[in-house]
Formats: sequence, structure tokens, C-alpha cells
Amino acid sequence: MWKYTVQVGGMMCSMCESHVNDAVRKAFPVKKVTSSRSKQETTVLAEAELDEAALRAAISATGYEVGEVRKEPWEKKGLFGR
Repeated sequence: MWKYTVQVGGMMCSMCESHVNDAVRKAFPVKKVTSSRSKQETTVLAEAELDEAALRAAISATGYEVGEVRKEPWEKKGLFGR
């Protein structure tokens, strides 16, 4: 699994978060996507690596500014994560 953290500028409300989340879901087969207007970032969990340019394009198409994209391996942690 991979975790992508994308800096997204311009989100002002919960609808903004929903627009970004929906755009990512439509563009990729992701496990989970969440956006935070207060942190100005979107977090994406996916089983396969994503095309960073396509990820940027999907979010940019919603009208928000895309900044840094960080990618890291992700493992579910906790009692049932192994």
C-alpha cells in the first residue's frame, strides 16, 4: 500500500473537500481518500503506485492549487493490521 499526502491550496469548506475527494476517486482505484481544509492537504491510500502527474491533474481540474506531493509506503497498524 502507498500513502500520498498532497498539499492542496484553496479548500475553504466541506464541499471543497468533497470535490477533491470525488475527483481522486473518479481518477484512481483508491482504498481511501480524505481531505482537510484546515491542514490544506489530501491524503490518499492506494494499493498500487499512482501516476503523480495524473494525481496532480485530477486535483487541479477541480480548481484548487496543488503543491508538494509526498509518497511513502503504508502499512495498516493496530490490533488487526497484521
